[in-house]
Amino acid sequence: MTIGFRTILIIISILTMVYMIRKIRYSKLQIEYAIFWIGFSAMLILMSIFSKAVSFFTYLLGIQSPVNFVFLSIIFILIIKVFFMTIELSQLENRLKELTQEFSISEKLKEDKKDKDED
Repeated sequence: MTIGFRTILIIISILTMVYMIRKIRYSKLQIEYAIFWIGFSAMLILMSIFSKAVSFFTYLLGIQSPVNFVFLSIIFILIIKVFFMTIELSQLENRLKELTQEFSISEKLKEDKKDKDED
């Protein structure tokens, strides 16, 4: 990896970490979500600092250049993150549907009871 690419990677990673910490501090982001992004940034910093390890894995996997390995790693990790976020979204949608149904039934029972009491 070139020095310029490594420098840009480190700067962007540090800025991402600072941004996530600020979001946590102002209660705009839950810690469990920020931990992923902070860890992701730390991984990018480590990949920038230890470029020999990146070169080793690049050679081991038969990838043309270390930069391609870095981008492939980033894409792979983000696809996994999107997959888990999709699972979580699906669970939340199911829970919202259940709660809406329970609320509707509860409101209907209250309404029926009120009508019965008026008679």
